[in-house]
Amino acid sequence: MTEVIAVAGYGALSEAYEWLIRDENLSPVGAAARFEDLVTSLPPNARVLDCSCGTGQLAVGLAGLGLDVVATDASAGMIRRTSELAGEHRETLDVRQIGWEDLTDHLEASTFDLVFCVGNSLGHAEGRRGRLAALASMAQLLRPGGRLVLTSRMWEAVRARGSRIDVRDRLIRRNGRDAVVIYHTQIAPDWEQEHHMEIAVTEVRPDGSLRTCAERLSFWPYRYEELVAQLQSIGLTVETTTLDSDGAGYLLVAQSSDGRSVNETGLPVSRA
Repeated sequence: MTEVIAVAGYGALSEAYEWLIRDENLSPVGAAARFEDLVTSLPPNARVLDCSCGTGQLAVGLAGLGLDVVATDASAGMIRRTSELAGEHRETLDVRQIGWEDLTDHLEASTFDLVFCVGNSLGHAEGRRGRLAALASMAQLLRPGGRLVLTSRMWEAVRARGSRIDVRDRLIRRNGRDAVVIYHTQIAPDWEQEHHMEIAVTEVRPDGSLRTCAERLSFWPYRYEELVAQLQSIGLTVETTTLDSDGAGYLLVAQSSDGRSVNETGLPVSRA
């Protein structure tokens, strides 16, 4: 017998997200180690925001390093999983269900040393205007000299490959359980149009039955040059990037250097 769960907005996938995470990022220690160079330069008790926390590996790992961590996500399922993981590791952090557009309504401006938006999550912001508004909200929370840390797919390569179905070539084992992951990517004709990706995680249960969690997610791809231009328009300067035109994705670190904040339109405003 096959059980299928299909919910939108990372509802179902929050229950099966461990099969979508790379092995090295499965543990909080491993997830935080990726950003060791950035974290070691921070002062003691620095304030850090993970505004796309997913199931919490990075946020909990950063808390384990003694940082003052706030973890937010738009998905109630992801927030629950993050809280559970924090409890398992006995780490204290502030976990809240907040979308990007509401960050500045709930968190104080100019109070964070680092803001993380990782896991390719920025592609879920709705088009050019939605992405700029999300970035502006993140930037407004940074202290002068604070850094925004992004990871992104190389969307140019994703669009070049066109619509397709990708099936992982091996069973993935998590906590003694096996599953296969299938991605169905649907590419729209134009960059600014809504694209879709359906992800299915089919777990093989001990009795031989299958349990599938599937969601159809919307995304809006963007060119690297456009991302850099938007960051510059809100007063952030790209400090480092691992961009490789032949790669699958990249890490980008942008710094707030002029002591200004930004409003939701992306226009600089004074902090005075």
